Amino acid sequence: MTRTRLALFGGTSAFYLAMVVAVLLSTWLVALDWKIMLFRPYQQWPEIHGFLDYYVVLGQRGPTAVMVAAWLGWRSWRQHTLRPLLCLGAALLLLNVSVGAVKLGLGRLGPHYATQVGSAELFAGGDIFPSGHTANAVVTWGILAYLATTPRARRYLSALSAVVALGVGLTTVYLGTHWLSDVLLGWAAGLLVLLALPWCEPFLAVVESWILAARDRARERLRDRRRLVPSLPVASGGPRPGFFPPRPSGTDEPAREPVREPVGVAGGRRAPATRG
Repeated sequence: MTRTRLALFGGTSAFYLAMVVAVLLSTWLVALDWKIMLFRPYQQWPEIHGFLDYYVVLGQRGPTAVMVAAWLGWRSWRQHTLRPLLCLGAALLLLNVSVGAVKLGLGRLGPHYATQVGSAELFAGGDIFPSGHTANAVVTWGILAYLATTPRARRYLSALSAVVALGVGLTTVYLGTHWLSDVLLGWAAGLLVLLALPWCEPFLAVVESWILAARDRARERLRDRRRLVPSLPVASGGPRPGFFPPRPSGTDEPAREPVREPVGVAGGRRAPATRG
């Protein structure tokens, strides 16, 4: 954990806390939320509604996790290490725990379910503060930049993940599914998860060693089982000859009984009957 990363972590934590306090006290931030909600961006620019309905999928946890896990799985196979997949799993676990706890604890309702104009809509059974779409976009796409192996790739992937996360957050505001403050807190929540990942690296190294050791033990047991497979016993002096029943002596085939002709038949024809 470098000094720069520590400074970013501390600044982001302060911003996170300030956003929560601003919503709890129903300050100007809540008033701005209501102004944007009543402006209804999806009605002002309906021509981009169809495209943004698909674009917002880049922030959904299921599809994005599958896509990124497939890429990191290929990298793990090529590099013979489990670190990329373990980092993704740790990041998603931290994201679900931290964001989920705040969501359930504050219980804020979304714009479509708001009941009182100007209210923060807290502790009403909702689960949209902070925005999970936004935080997931920051973490899922930001993990690619975190795991980049060259400075150039890290810069490009950082810019790409920032653009995607920014677009997903603003899209949720356009669609009316989140307040602006939800998105601001979602960006901060996702960035905190990425900044905290270096603290998880020693534990992930231990987990990787344990998994690889378990794999090696399983392979060794499989080899031992193959060596201990019993073989069929063979008599001394070579393999046993096959047993065939003896045939009758003097002929290759058993003798057949002669066929007797019926009485009154000569030369294969019936004898003519005599009168008298």
